[in-house]
Amino acid sequence: MLSRIFGFLQKFDWMLFLFTVILTVIGLASIYGIDLSRTGGGSFFPTQLLAFGLGVGVLFFLAVFHKSFFEKYAKFFYLGTLIILVAVLFFGVDVRGTRGWFRLFGFSFQPAELAKLVLILYLGYFVTKQRRRFDRFSFVFFSGVVAFIPVMLILMQPDLGSSLVLLGIWFGILLLCRTKKRYVLSIVLVGLLTFAAGWLFLFQDYQKERLLTFVDPGRDPLGSGYNVTQSVIAVGSGQLFGRGLGFGSQSQLRFLPEAQSDFIFSVIAEELGFVGVVIVLGLYGGIFWRIFVLTEHCKDDFSVFVLLGALLYLLTQLSVNIGAAIGVMPLTGIPLPFLSYGGTSLIINYSLIGIIQSIVITSKKLGSYL
Repeated sequence: MLSRIFGFLQKFDWMLFLFTVILTVIGLASIYGIDLSRTGGGSFFPTQLLAFGLGVGVLFFLAVFHKSFFEKYAKFFYLGTLIILVAVLFFGVDVRGTRGWFRLFGFSFQPAELAKLVLILYLGYFVTKQRRRFDRFSFVFFSGVVAFIPVMLILMQPDLGSSLVLLGIWFGILLLCRTKKRYVLSIVLVGLLTFAAGWLFLFQDYQKERLLTFVDPGRDPLGSGYNVTQSVIAVGSGQLFGRGLGFGSQSQLRFLPEAQSDFIFSVIAEELGFVGVVIVLGLYGGIFWRIFVLTEHCKDDFSVFVLLGALLYLLTQLSVNIGAAIGVMPLTGIPLPFLSYGGTSLIINYSLIGIIQSIVITSKKLGSYL
């Protein structure tokens, strides 16, 4: 028993774990500072702290499993998630015009976040079953169907941002599989046509307004363009060392809407300055570096593509969230991994790290730690 525990602790990637915990602590500190400006309006910090504790517990719980467990049951996780995505359309609650949450005993759960994790697992399983015949049209088509079903269910909520993340994971996997160029170009063309159809028949008015504001931020500076304008001001006002935690005028004086979630990066930039931003991006770089290095220990396609899928997911969310905060990408409400307020997102992110740890622990030999 002791030898098994020792082997687990030796194979566990503590560096990856440390990077995620430090990021979360920075996020908690920023959220606590935001709470200081809220009088009688509830508190985000205790909920996020509880989610952090649960997330770390789930991480170690999942890390104990053999990687074959996730491969064997990936299809059941996928089917179960589809059922949950259908159920939330009928029994979920509306939050800011989106019916994408279950609420029970004061806690909320967002199935779209779970769908991101499960899609990574199922695509890893699906790729394994192809026996590296990635040049076939059937691989592109059926993998697209796998991604398209949850995307459509999430669009019905409607949640455009999460749908784009799912599509980004699938498309990234296709590129990593070196799918034929003509298939990739066809997907891009279909995507453009689908976007045009969505603009005409599917997108809500506020989603259209976000995209139009991105193209022309000055078209409605006090309306749809207000959030991005205040975010850019917050980022710029931090200068080199920032105003200090809890002293950011944009977040403390409530000029910055959804500061605890959509614009947490802006809060960090204002309160910790350029130095704080460099530290945060350095921690993300450390996570990406560890995941990429850990793929070297993987000897099977499932393990490799789950790790690469996790990398795509984190990169996509990071790029979209920070891009929106600095005004170079449309605002979609995508949380910043490990930093943004949101219990479901934080627990799912730690679950993903737990599965990565499981794969690495199963794949490593003692003494192979880098």
